[in-house]
Amino acid sequence: MNVRLSQCFIAVDDHDKALAFYRDALGLEVRNDVGFEGMRWVTVGSPDQPDVEIVLEPPLADPNASPADRQAVAELLAKGMLRGVIFASEDVDKTFETIRAAGGEVLQEPVDQPYGVRDCAFRDPSGNMVRFTQPRKP
Repeated sequence: MNVRLSQCFIAVDDHDKALAFYRDALGLEVRNDVGFEGMRWVTVGSPDQPDVEIVLEPPLADPNASPADRQAVAELLAKGMLRGVIFASEDVDKTFETIRAAGGEVLQEPVDQPYGVRDCAFRDPSGNMVRFTQPRKP
């Protein structure tokens, strides 16, 4: 059996602000921008990975979800309690400076981790943690 990652999902509460981060600051390309039943999904991805997409979706993108469930997920998102993604970078320090210069909210400056990587972290406009990592140089 051969399986590969195709898509992953990140909840966002404002697609336009999310695009300013994922497209403009990170340099991801927009592949789809779709509206359906009052909701919006935007698909972005790295030009270097045409077969992997990140779907920026509304919190609890289920038209059958109750208002209480929608509110609960929106509150978790606002607290930064939902998981984000980890990107690989050839140069974490350069990536960090580029994103910080674009106004990214810094959670962690680049640091060598004991588990063999150098990484940094930001919060996207919706509160998701987004990490950037590279193998630590010997």
